[in-house]
Order: sequence, then structure tokens, then C-alpha cells
Amino acid sequence: MSNSPHEAPALTAHEDHPGWRAFLNKRMLICVFLGFTSGLPLFTLIYLVQAWLRTEGVNLKEIGLFALIQFPYTWKFIWAPLMDRYVPRLPGWRPGRRRGWMIVTQLLVAVAIGALGFVSPKQEIWTVAALTALVAFFGASQDISIDAYRRELLADTEQGLGNAVFVNAYKIAALIPGSLGLILADHLPWSTVFIVTAAFMLPGMVLTLVVNEPEIHGTPPKNLRDAIIQPFREFIARDGWRTALLILGFIFLYKLGDSMATTLSTSFFLDIGFNKTQIGVIAKTVAFWASLAGGIIGGVWLVKIGIGRGLWIFGVLQIVSTLGFAWLAKIGPSPVALAALYGFETFATGLTTAAFVAYIASTTDPRYTATQFALFTSLASVPRTLASASSGFVVAQTGWFEYFMICAALAIPGMLLLPKIAPWRPIR
Repeated sequence: MSNSPHEAPALTAHEDHPGWRAFLNKRMLICVFLGFTSGLPLFTLIYLVQAWLRTEGVNLKEIGLFALIQFPYTWKFIWAPLMDRYVPRLPGWRPGRRRGWMIVTQLLVAVAIGALGFVSPKQEIWTVAALTALVAFFGASQDISIDAYRRELLADTEQGLGNAVFVNAYKIAALIPGSLGLILADHLPWSTVFIVTAAFMLPGMVLTLVVNEPEIHGTPPKNLRDAIIQPFREFIARDGWRTALLILGFIFLYKLGDSMATTLSTSFFLDIGFNKTQIGVIAKTVAFWASLAGGIIGGVWLVKIGIGRGLWIFGVLQIVSTLGFAWLAKIGPSPVALAALYGFETFATGLTTAAFVAYIASTTDPRYTATQFALFTSLASVPRTLASASSGFVVAQTGWFEYFMICAALAIPGMLLLPKIAPWRPIR
């Protein structure tokens, strides 16, 4: 059986799967906790830190530049081989390679988030930058270990559903910094808000302590040289340079427009007239249910139609949802429109992310899970980071309506690669 993503069974409709029982097993429950824990640090940077900086008087251009601190999510493949090669040794406890790195990074993420509220953005901006950089670095490192653990935990027939559940929980994590955190910020000091946010890392830590280390696929790298070179050599040799470049190009482009559209969503809502409580109660609460529906429906659809067709259908919905933001920019602060349009955007993004992450999982070789998964997800995060850094300048030049039209146009190149990456095939 070929490992090529063009031929892998993950890109076609599943013929042998456990149906609804796949949602009711221990592995899916683990994916829920892992998804929530993985999403919390990133959404803290995107939503809570953004709102904190804005309300403390930091201008929009500086907030956009702050997104460059998220670059560890882009470059995590550089140190991923270390996490494939080495196993953390804790006194009196041998958690294993995946679990060991998970608990270490989770503890460091919690400490870094909790420390943020004790510095002032106006007086100690470089300290704030350093702490947010640490949140990003530890969060990206946590993702390396979690992605590898999840890929090794799930059977091939569970990748679509498992990743849909994971992505759904990942999106739900946005409710803590993006909804609860904003509401608390209207009534409590920022130091308390960040400590409360950091405390939500505890469920993931408890899970890490009680689950088992996944089964080892193949022989782990015996030295650092093998851990660095072999994952890249295997990927290129699998189907040649041309196919490898097409896959990398698709991973870079597929969610470019959506990433750019959502990166300044909180600032967008504030600028057109919504207050923080409206954003927390209306937008983020509706997003919770929309994300839940998107994850469940996306998982079922991926079983029925396969990952390849899911990338086509969900990609179109992703573009339509971005155009909805442009409409909201025209009509202004309508609570009903905010609920409807942001809910649809979250639903569509949940669908596309579920299919996209399942596609990435299908391209990895189980022998080099951590490094290859980190490489692909790092590349996928490049558009988000670059878009975040440049978006403030684009908005300042064009205005919000034109900005979202540009975002919709940027989603098209990735769709144009689908005939090569995942040709539309009849469901077998």
C-alpha cells in the first residue's frame, strides 16, 4: 500500500469503520482533552492577549506585530527531532517519550500564562513580549508531543473522526480566553484573569498522568542524526520532489484566507462598535455551539465522503464564511448578525480544520510521527503568523470591508491545488 497522500485510503471514503461507536470509546475521549489543552495557549495569545493589549492602550499596528511572537508554531519542526529522540526522565516516574514531553510542556505553558497578568503592557512591553514568546514556544512544543501521541493512538480508520473530535475540542478551548476571560476582565484585574486561564491547563495534565503511552510504531531514532534526517528523506523519496512540493504548497495555501480573516476578529468586533461583554456572550457563546456542530457533522461527513471530498466541500464553505465578515463590516454592530455570521464562520472553520488536520495526519509516516507532523503543521501556521503580523497594516490602508474581500480571494489558490492533491472521486 502506498504512503502517498494521493493514494492513501484516508483521502477516500472509509469502507471499514466503526460508525457511531467511534465517538464512544476511550480514544475519542482522550482526543477531547488533548484538543482542549492544545488550543488553550494559542487562543490565549490570539484572543485574550490581543484584548488585553488593546484595552491597555497598545495601538493596532503594534498588536499586529505582536503576532510575530507566534513564530514558534511555524518553526517547531526544528526541535521536533529532539522530542522524537529523547525521553524525559522525571524522579521516580518514567512516563515514556510522548507522555513525558506532554506533562513537561503543559506545566511550562501554565506557568507562562499565569505570569502574564503581573506585568504592564504600557511600562514593560518587552517583558510582555518575552512572556508571550514563552507561551508560544511551550505551546508549540506541547503540540509536537500531542500531535505525535494522537497520531500513534488512533487507528487509520479513526483518523478522520479522531481529528474532527480533536479539532472540535481545540476550537472549544477558545471559549476560555475568548469568552470567559473577556467577561472576567470587565470585573476582575488582569492578573486574576490570566491565573484563571492558566488553571484550565489542569485537565490536560491530569489526563497525561492517567493515560498509557501509545504503542511504538517501528524503531525510534537511535541517534539525533537519524531523528533529523530520516523524516525528511522519507517524505521526499516517497513520491518525488514534485509531489512533495505540491503537498507543501497546498498545506501553506489552503487556510491562508481564513487565517487572515480571523486573526484580528476581536479587534474588528471592538472597532465596529461591540463591547467586550457582547463579544464574550454573543460571539463566543454562539461559536461554542457552532464549533460543536461543525466538529460532529464534519466527523460524520469525513467518514461518509472521505477526507479528499471534505477538503473540496468545506473549502467552499470557508470562503463563503469570510464573505460574511465583509457583510458585517458593512451593516455595523448588529447582535443578531454577529451571532449568525460568526457562528457560521466558526462552523465552517471547524469543518475545514478537521479535514485539513486529518489530511496532514494521513501524510505522515508512523516511524517519524513527531517530526513530520511538526513540519506540516508548522508550515500550516506560517500563513496565520504572517497574516497576523501584516493584517493591521492592511486594515489601516483598506478598511475592514476591503480587507475581508482580500481574505476571500486569498483562499482561492489553495482550492486550485485540490485537483492535484485530492482529485474529486466518486464515493466507493
